[in-house]
Amino acid sequence: MNAPVSLVVPKLDVTPLRRFVTGFAAILDSGAGQPAIFEHGGNLLARLVSQDDWLPDEFAHPHPERYQQYLLHCDSSERFSVVSFVWGPGQATPIHDHRVWGLVGVLRGAEKVQSYRRRSDGSLVQQGATADLLAGDVDPIDPQAADIHRVANAFADRTSISIHVYGANIGAVERATYRDNGEERPFISGYANEVLPNLWNGVIRA
Repeated sequence: MNAPVSLVVPKLDVTPLRRFVTGFAAILDSGAGQPAIFEHGGNLLARLVSQDDWLPDEFAHPHPERYQQYLLHCDSSERFSVVSFVWGPGQATPIHDHRVWGLVGVLRGAEKVQSYRRRSDGSLVQQGATADLLAGDVDPIDPQAADIHRVANAFADRTSISIHVYGANIGAVERATYRDNGEERPFISGYANEVLPNLWNGVIRA
């Protein structure tokens, strides 16, 4: 009788994520301001999302009812955090803000982003047309400019995933969602995961 065959599923190589994290930390270590962070950090993020073979499945699972926010890395001083946003078919955020700088890179699928601005009476109105972000695109979030927006999965039949970098531990930042009349509802997002990817497994130092 033949012995049962063991199926071993190889672990993904998270080297691209590790290189991104160390490279982004180096940008902040240099004392770079927000324009340089957007330029150089945006280039790093574009490189990361240009290949879709490194994100572990545990941080890519959609939820049947709402989008998921998985923490991939948080700097020990909370200078920046890296998060995967996973959108099930047709899912969207409420209108919300960030209150810190950010960069968004689409890894898989596509997203639709609608920005908003306040009228003089405090209510919100759409600012410009809905922007389409496709796989490989990177978009900055400037808290001094268009910080209020709504994001949706561009597809009604498949999952989309984007990688976000924020200038804080975004899951612990008090932010707000908004009604059309501009009324704010404070929230702290937290994260969907209890564990983090091991960025250092297999790294050997001479």
